Amino acid sequence: MFSLDSQLERDTVSVAALPLCELLLMNDSNYPWLILVPRQASIHELIDLSDHDQRQYQLESNMISRLLQSQFKADKLNIAALGNVVSQLHIHHIARFYNDQAWPKPVWGVLPPLPYAAAELTEALTLILSGLNSQTLVAFDWQQG
Repeated sequence: MFSLDSQLERDTVSVAALPLCELLLMNDSNYPWLILVPRQASIHELIDLSDHDQRQYQLESNMISRLLQSQFKADKLNIAALGNVVSQLHIHHIARFYNDQAWPKPVWGVLPPLPYAAAELTEALTLILSGLNSQTLVAFDWQQG
């Protein structure tokens, strides 16, 4: 049975349930930072997913990547599945900007996380959900035949 790792639960805000993955927002307003977590037990690597689920993950990742580009106007996307601290498979999708404080370095360890204020969180979730609604039909057309 699937359950979200407690560290992910503490560090994120739940956004939506996609066909395969839970979509989470990292509670760090320094960067628009989404995380996809396949809703399957004991999955640690992408290769642990079935071929079908790997294709579904790729569709969802592409959708989230397009969302970050369109809604947040990212200069660059950082997409990574590290798992060194949290072994449950979770894939980071981070919108990066040439003028962000960590650029061009990776985001980890450069700045302390800055939790969203209530109004900022509402704004970020509104952008994400409106982008998700506009992307979903395009991303999942293949399922219609």
